[in-house]
Amino acid sequence: MGAVSSAIESAAREHGAEVRVNAPVARILIEDGRAVGVETTRGYIKAQKIGLAAAGHSSHVARMAGLRLPIESHVLQAFVTDGLKPLLDVVVTFGAGHFYISQSDKGGLVFGGDLDGYNSYAQRGNMPTVEDICEGGMAIMPVLGRLRLLRSWGGVMDMSMDGSPIIDRTGIEGLYLNTGWCYGGFKATPASGWCFAHLIARDEPHPVATAYRLDRFATGRLIDEKGVGAQPNLH
Repeated sequence: MGAVSSAIESAAREHGAEVRVNAPVARILIEDGRAVGVETTRGYIKAQKIGLAAAGHSSHVARMAGLRLPIESHVLQAFVTDGLKPLLDVVVTFGAGHFYISQSDKGGLVFGGDLDGYNSYAQRGNMPTVEDICEGGMAIMPVLGRLRLLRSWGGVMDMSMDGSPIIDRTGIEGLYLNTGWCYGGFKATPASGWCFAHLIARDEPHPVATAYRLDRFATGRLIDEKGVGAQPNLH
């Protein structure tokens, strides 16, 4: 993931983007119902259009603009074992146990499962979930019992109420929203960015993302696909 993120950042810089890191947003500035810029810990940024894509912290940032989003923030844990010889050349998923596993280039087996069962912004998990995920892994790959866990970590996920993302304008002119990607956010980044850029540039949704409206939770037009809709097929 680190290599992919670095590649995306490098490509953005080559196309003229300025990337600022370690600059948390402190305030979204709104004048006459329009977003005009953001104040960060490293200075003010004026903008005609602002894209909010803060993943698990989207609700926190949106509150700076007076918005309450229909998403919850949950912790999703992942684990990696110590290195071993090539064993898996595919990603294996276990739907009944909600478990996935693959092997990294360094030899470690990377795996994970279900969310921790409570809302949280803390990037750490709890032991019951660790046990549940390891039990799921042992059910399909008993060999895991002979490996040592090298490390684990927790990521904050932005979970929408129907399992599909939100890519839409907000009620504040000039402020756009891309959130609610649940489990598929990182994998969906190319398609997500493509659709979001289209929305910001043209002020209309990309044909692939017309159903990912913010108001669908108020109108009842939910997407009953449990995250399948978070993987649009773009050509």
